Amino acid sequence: MSDNTVTDLADLGALAGGAVAADTAAPAAVVPAAPTMPLREKQIDAQGRAYATGRRKNAVARVWIKPGSGKVIVNGRDQAVYFARPTLRLVINQPFQVADRVDQYDVICTVKGGGLSGQAGAVKHGIAQALTRFEPVLRSAVKAAGFLTRDPRVVERKKYGRAKARRSFQFSKR
Repeated sequence: MSDNTVTDLADLGALAGGAVAADTAAPAAVVPAAPTMPLREKQIDAQGRAYATGRRKNAVARVWIKPGSGKVIVNGRDQAVYFARPTLRLVINQPFQVADRVDQYDVICTVKGGGLSGQAGAVKHGIAQALTRFEPVLRSAVKAAGFLTRDPRVVERKKYGRAKARRSFQFSKR
């Protein structure tokens, strides 16, 4: 071993310049080991479901997830019927792919407001939130993928004296 190797607090004190003996030093504070349980706890209702609200643009989705076969029901219809475009279905299933939980949870959600793209983003946000409430261990993976952050972009309002939010009326020289 080299001279600068620190194995305990006494060695650290000796390296710092103060000759602190291990038996004369004040007792070191006991540092607890890393928690074995997650810092957050499961948030499940009486039916065994986790609930979350997802938002994107003007769309708001109320999402419930429970263990199951991977069925996704949106406003009483299957996801393939409600979100006909495959890209929107891909967006919805992203949180499960990141968390490696594909076809392990059933999703029931109601969504309103906005267009189909905004609604798909809202459902994705709600699924990610509900997944972290059902399994708090997955929070770091889902958060790293950016699914817990609400996309704040909304359509800018129309201003008076303008054709749209920023577009001017057509200019006529004569």
